[in-house]
Order: sequence, then structure tokens, then C-alpha cells
Amino acid sequence: MISLRSALTAGLLMLGAGSQLAMADAAKDTEMLKLASTSGCLTCHHIEPGKLPDGRAPVGPAWRDVAAKYKDNKDAQNQLTQIVMQGSNPYSSHWKGKVTGLAMPPNAVAITEADASKLVGWILSLNTK
Repeated sequence: MISLRSALTAGLLMLGAGSQLAMADAAKDTEMLKLASTSGCLTCHHIEPGKLPDGRAPVGPAWRDVAAKYKDNKDAQNQLTQIVMQGSNPYSSHWKGKVTGLAMPPNAVAITEADASKLVGWILSLNTK
């Protein structure tokens, strides 16, 4: 049988681990938002879906919408990283009618492929937060 002291100690350790995870998540969020900001991503994208303050649709899709759309795609991180780096085709956009932008421009001059991959991985994780 487990003692009360052991149970309390285990509970406190789990609580501490939970707060450490929350702090790690917050640090990762801050790091990724800084990367997105310095790379120009936040010019067209937002995290949360919705209209702009003036009622217009945003230029690019909200990242939570991207995460939801690609949640079952096992190659999503690679596909989206390549779109970030090379741009997208305006004639095959699956965001038509939901955003005002026609295509994603190539961003190889604004972000490295490694950083783009980290950012895309974080964006895809937004579906689980």
C-alpha cells in the first residue's frame, strides 16, 4: 500500500513536471512566434481563424486551420515546408474563398529550410493544443 507521504510527493512531482512542460511549451511558442515575426510570416498569417478587424478575410490561412486541414497527412510537414520555401500554385489553391491571397510566395530568401521545417512542425502541433 502506498503511504500518504509517497502519494503527496508523487503528486507534487507530477505537478512540477506539468508546470515545466507548460513553461517549455510557452518558451517554444515564444521562440516560434519570434521566428515567424522575423521571417515575415505574420504579415499574412495569424494563429487563430477569423476575419480581420475591418471584416475582410485574411491574406493567408490561419495556422490552426492549417493544422486541422493537415492533421491526418503523414507528409504534411515536408509538403508544407516545401510550400514555404518554393511558394504555392495559385491555380490549385485549396484556400480559395477563405483567404484573400491567391498563392504563397516563395520564402527561401526570408527563412532557412531548417527553420521553416521547425516552424511548420510547430504550426501542425497547434491542432493538439
